[in-house]
This record gives sequence, C-alpha cells and structure tokens, in this order.
Amino acid sequence: MQRAFRIGDKTVADGSASYVIAEVGHNHQGELEKCKAIFKAAAECGADAVKIQKRDNRTLFTREMYDSPYHSENAYGETYGAHREVLEFDRAQYLELADHARSLGLLFFSTAFDEASADFLAEIDMPAYKIASGDLNNTPLLRKVAAFGKPMIVSTGGASMTEVRRAYDTIMPINQNLCIMQCTSGYPAPYEELNLRVIETFRAEFPDIVVGFSSHDSGIAMPLVAYMLGARIFEKHFTLNRTWKGSDQAFSLEPSGLRRVVRDLERTRLALGDGVKRPYASEIGPLNKMVKRVVAVRDLSAGSVLTADDLAFRIPASSKIAQDALQPCDVDKLVGQALIRDVAAEEVVTLAAVGVKTVARVA
Repeated sequence: MQRAFRIGDKTVADGSASYVIAEVGHNHQGELEKCKAIFKAAAECGADAVKIQKRDNRTLFTREMYDSPYHSENAYGETYGAHREVLEFDRAQYLELADHARSLGLLFFSTAFDEASADFLAEIDMPAYKIASGDLNNTPLLRKVAAFGKPMIVSTGGASMTEVRRAYDTIMPINQNLCIMQCTSGYPAPYEELNLRVIETFRAEFPDIVVGFSSHDSGIAMPLVAYMLGARIFEKHFTLNRTWKGSDQAFSLEPSGLRRVVRDLERTRLALGDGVKRPYASEIGPLNKMVKRVVAVRDLSAGSVLTADDLAFRIPASSKIAQDALQPCDVDKLVGQALIRDVAAEEVVTLAAVGVKTVARVA
C-alpha cells in the first residue's frame, strides 16, 4: 500500500521531498505585523507551511482558570484569560494572514484547541488542521474536525500506543487524509525522551498513513534522524528572535536554524539515493589520481611473452590513462600473452598491446 498525505497542492509520500511546517504558535505575541514578518522569514527559509494556534478561551478554560492571576514573566495580562486573549487573532486578521501566506507561496493553517475554534477555522475554510497532543484523547473534537474532510495532522505527546491507536481508529473511518506525528511534549523535550524509534513503530502499526515528527528540541539535527527512520512531515517551532517574551521562544528555531533544517532534509533525501551501487562521473578525476594501472616494468619488445615480473601497478599521469587501461584485477588477462608492438618502460599496458580487441571500460 502506498502511503500518501495530500496537503495543499502537494502530496507527501515516502519518496517525496519532506514537508516542513514552521510552527509560529504564539511567537507573534499577538501582533499581526510581527506574525506576517515571521511568515515571510519562514518562506525565505524554504518552509512549506506556517501554522498558528486558535483557542476560544471563554469555552476552553473554566471561569476559575480564566480569571486566575497570572504573574509569569511571559504574561501579557493580569489574569490567565486576559493573557490568552492578547494572543488571539480575529476573523479579519486570520483572513489577512491567509492572503499574506498565499502571496509568499506558503500554506497557512492552525491548531484547533476546541470545538468553537474548529468551527471558526471551518468558516474561513482552513486548508488543513492540526490537533495538539493534549487533544489526542478528545474523540469528539477528532470526529468533528475529521468530518471537515481536510488534511489532519495529529501530535501524540504524552500518549501510549493504545491512545494513539484509538485516535487513528476514530479518525480514519471519517477521513483517511491523516498524518500522525511522533512528539514529546516537553518544552523543550530532553533528547533522551525524544524516542525517535517510535516513528518506526508508527510506520509498522499504521502502514496506510504518512508519519511525521513534531520536534520540541532546540536543535536542528533530530529531523534528519527522523527522516532516516521514515518521517516525512516535520514541525519546528519558529521565531525571529529567541530572546523575545514568550514560553516557546527559547526553544524555537531562528531563520538560520530553520533554513538549515530545510536544506539538510533535502540533502538527506538526495543523498540516500536508490540503493544501487554504481560509479559516478564526479569520481573519475579523483580516482585517476588514486587507482593503479598495469604498466611495463621495463622496455619490452614486440613478440615478448608477458610474465608477472614484466608488469607493475602504478599511478600514471592522467593524460596517459586510456579508457581501456587495465587495473591490477585485470593483470591475469595479460600474463602469457605476446606483445604485438613495443612497449616502453612505465607505459600503460592494454589488451590492445597483445592483440585483444576490447570494449572500453564503463566509468
């Protein structure tokens, strides 16, 4: 079965290029122009998509939680609810962000944290949906979003395999365009808890869907390892300045980091190749300086019957290497043969020198 995930105008599969999502989250600090600047930087880095988060705070939190004092260094309000409201964009702002992303060649979508937010995003025709790890067990939300018929990317931080399987079984009868992401919900996640081999477990358990990696570590190397294990969709938190106020800023990538992730994922895909061992044109020049050829030890006259003592293995000047030059593994083809012409000392000895017609060696 060919696993494939269709998102926007792209189809992601095992043989395709990686799909990189710049997770802006709330690193925009509630400022529309700052968010647009982050989008622009993500496009310049080569990201495929940008994502933010949508919460309907009044229905998401209990009144006690919404009204609770919030004195964090990252607070934007005196209460937790007031803090969260600063970070939300309204319909007009979402539409402006969608237009801006489109002009940059980016797909723009969002995480729906609750059913009201899912409805909000559906009303403005979000092209894809992210489900956060905290909602993996929220089967009503999973069913609701699945029914929209749009691509779904589901993170699995803090979950057991039983919980991941339940989410899969909830979504797939409704919407088969699903990607499940290995994720560890530490902020940042310690490397010893990333457990990237779960990607292999997911691929074996769910052979009909694409698997991804939502990386909460602060480095750039782990997506490459995840790619080697079979992940094809990657999410990295992204900002313009890691010193900005906000709980996600410190472990987010700045443009230089995201640019390298995008670059190195594509290099990894290209470098893996097809598994067929073959020589390449780029190797001819270097190998001509390293590979020994069969040469005459001394001046040899026409009619001489060649012995092993007449031949040596040396590296000749590149200009003297004919296409039919023999390597040490070919020496037995010469021993016992009579030369049909004179051969000078250290001259490359070919089969043509003993009257044997050959086909040029394929480089």
